[in-house]
Amino acid sequence: MTTRRSFLATTALTAATHAFAAPKDNDIKIALIGCGGRGTGACNQALSAGSTIKLVAVVDPLEGKAQAALDILKGKHEGQVDVPPDQVFTNFEDYTKAFALADVVLITTPPGPRPFLFEQAVKAGKHVFMEKPVAVDAAGVRRVLAASEEAKKKKLNVTVGFQRRYQPSYIDMIERIHAGEIGDLVFGRVYWNGTSRAGFPRLPGESEMHYQIRNWYFFTWMSGDHILEQHCHNLDVANWVMKGVMPVSAVGQGGRQVRKAKENGTIFDHHTVEFAYENGMRILSQCCQIGGKCAKDVSEHFHGTKGAADLANSGKFLINGQPPGGKRLRNKEDPYQLEHDALFENVRTGKVRNDADYAAHSTMMGVMGRMATYTGQVITWEQAMNSKEELVPDNITWNTEPPVKPDTEGWYPVAIPGTTMPV
Repeated sequence: MTTRRSFLATTALTAATHAFAAPKDNDIKIALIGCGGRGTGACNQALSAGSTIKLVAVVDPLEGKAQAALDILKGKHEGQVDVPPDQVFTNFEDYTKAFALADVVLITTPPGPRPFLFEQAVKAGKHVFMEKPVAVDAAGVRRVLAASEEAKKKKLNVTVGFQRRYQPSYIDMIERIHAGEIGDLVFGRVYWNGTSRAGFPRLPGESEMHYQIRNWYFFTWMSGDHILEQHCHNLDVANWVMKGVMPVSAVGQGGRQVRKAKENGTIFDHHTVEFAYENGMRILSQCCQIGGKCAKDVSEHFHGTKGAADLANSGKFLINGQPPGGKRLRNKEDPYQLEHDALFENVRTGKVRNDADYAAHSTMMGVMGRMATYTGQVITWEQAMNSKEELVPDNITWNTEPPVKPDTEGWYPVAIPGTTMPV
């Protein structure tokens, strides 16, 4: 049984300087697995980390995605995109061929398959950049943690797309919190209350699996719901402030106020969760995708015995209402670029940083919060971490049976708080 104590014992961030075999020539070869907007953006940042970084393979099963990404990347990085037609892969299972060609793999698929792909990348001995969250269920989190231990043994770099961890303004603020500038922590508030997004209607004759992959954001087994896919950034900041100590329980509410179309799949449009810690600390969490005139807020706030710290992407970083150190913190560099700069510098020099453990922390917090809002029950850490729920099939192909299916009228099953039971 995985206990909270044993989980914490495995989650120290690795930032060692052990040497390993660097690429034999000057080039660092990369493969892109998942060629949507975020994947194309991540690959652009990877190629911007050095002129000797070469894209050699791309994988995406949705028609036209791989080629569209290549067209964009060739225009931005002349001479760094060397992907012949036989290295443009359009089958799910072709990830193995792409891995074999690369030193570093970028796993930018939807979240559902990430634990499996990360596991396979580590087995193949590849350095990894993977987007957040790293899983959609506790089973996936456990797999990521196990693969992370193997990555450490092989001295592989693992960078996860929690870019705030690389952002100078966030680093400065959290160092100040840890140094006691606001005293002992009492409670925190984290928010991702943002805009809504529309689902995709089904195409004539489209298979069920093809539709769910194309409309992945609206299916919990692929996205984890927006409390995980999006709000995990804010939950990660909370975990960073809490130095990796996880909550002992969570209770919350959520539902679907405006998502009333068939293409809205299985996910909620709002979640509110209170996370409780062993020492009495509380983190209050809100996220919504309702849109309209609803208040928008993407920020984090922490309250202590000597005051408060406010952190926000808008550039407002405050200690007790004033700019820290007497000057306004401004992030002059792109944190999305900084995380790739760090990864490829480590690959070149033989240093190793592994983000997978703290990324698993933050992912698991989102899973725990979703379990609370979907069921309406108090969920403990041990209950969440040892959940038997496994949402995602391995080795997904177009012939895989989707984990959820619509009823005869085209509606998908949606969690009902107070009725849906934790697994």
